[in-house]
Amino acid sequence: MKLLKRVLLLLLIAIGVAIYFNYPKLNIISGYAAKNMASGVYVAHRSPASINQYDNSAPLIEIASTEVNREEESASSTVYGLMERTAVYRDGLGAVLVNDDYDPEKLTIRPQRNQPPDTIPYPFGQAAPIDTVLPEVDMDQINKAIAMAFSEPETQKTRTLLILYKGHLIAERYINGFDKDTPILGWSMTKSVLATYFGILEHQGKLEMDWPAPIPEWKDDERKNITLNHLLRMQSGLAWDEDYTGISDVTRMLFLDSDMTQAQRSKKAIAKPTEIWNYSSGTTNLLSGILRQQFRSHQEYLDFPYSALIDKIGMYSMIMEADIAGNYVGSSYSWASSRDWARFGQLYLDKGNWNGEQLFDSTWVDYITTPTIHSDGTYGAHFWLNAEGKYPDVPKDLFSCNGFEGQHVFVIPSKDLVVVRTGLAEEPFFDINGVLSNIVKAVP
Repeated sequence: MKLLKRVLLLLLIAIGVAIYFNYPKLNIISGYAAKNMASGVYVAHRSPASINQYDNSAPLIEIASTEVNREEESASSTVYGLMERTAVYRDGLGAVLVNDDYDPEKLTIRPQRNQPPDTIPYPFGQAAPIDTVLPEVDMDQINKAIAMAFSEPETQKTRTLLILYKGHLIAERYINGFDKDTPILGWSMTKSVLATYFGILEHQGKLEMDWPAPIPEWKDDERKNITLNHLLRMQSGLAWDEDYTGISDVTRMLFLDSDMTQAQRSKKAIAKPTEIWNYSSGTTNLLSGILRQQFRSHQEYLDFPYSALIDKIGMYSMIMEADIAGNYVGSSYSWASSRDWARFGQLYLDKGNWNGEQLFDSTWVDYITTPTIHSDGTYGAHFWLNAEGKYPDVPKDLFSCNGFEGQHVFVIPSKDLVVVRTGLAEEPFFDINGVLSNIVKAVP
């Protein structure tokens, strides 16, 4: 009996210690689950059961219990009844995790969108794509690549695959529950979208990449030398911890902060600009705050992404989510259908020209695909690169938008290809090189 009591005491102590050291993480776990559920239900229009079964079944996140309140358009999560977090949906701004700073009366304006119908075939318009047979395309090879992408559903977890060749939709495939209209979270693909707004403003003559970052707090210390270019290339030299396994700079920002543009802004320099390359979601959200500074009103800031890019190229399914302070979370939170993600890739394949209108200068593509020093040829300016042959059987001119869990928009200029892949698993479970190399073999 004494031995049993001692064992039970030790067990209780062990449980207590585990809770003590992991309790702060529960905030992140329940926050992730609540935010994912709210966005999935109210932005992507998926069922709570599907989101619980697939999206929220990741390690640690699976221990959260989540409920949806349809009347209040919200979702709440707890971990064993602890650390309840709630995310609410705001039409036009997506879902946001609430905290003590949240006041629904403070942010009542919404993005104004213009989505006129047209008769232009997809991808350049809203009409159905032209059913065209391109004799130079080896469709057997294309089908082989598609089959490879979906061959192991339990490990690859591919949801959608779409291929454009020379502006023609030549193939697309979706798993059950997803179709051509289903919005999918791009995660860090959003970074590439956010960067594009700076390319558009540069084309409009409103800013230049070598301008110092307009941060008053930096003007009297070594950070005064940080430019927009340094921020877009993730080479500012600012401290940042991009660790998603625990409490870190990035998890605090995404799941605790009311104003996500401030997290990187307050960090000290640990190196001079260009001395190191350090991937930072905080940097992208800082850029979102800088973008907001370019407009006289909050309404103009909210409207700009849609009027200048998203609705301009017909990405009508896209929603960019905002934080409590009304800043677009450019690091992580935008949703669009696979067809609309492909439109974004086509815009870059065509060097910024959309139906005869130049949205950003063609040299912007050269800029974002120029390798950043210390990135080993893998990163340009908020786009990923194949310059050093990370994917050895794919052309080195490939560049891409990449997001958590294997979201990708691949652009291969030498092959006139745009490939969109979305899913819930990335390398090594999903063989990017293998799938892309098979697609590349199908075209001249």
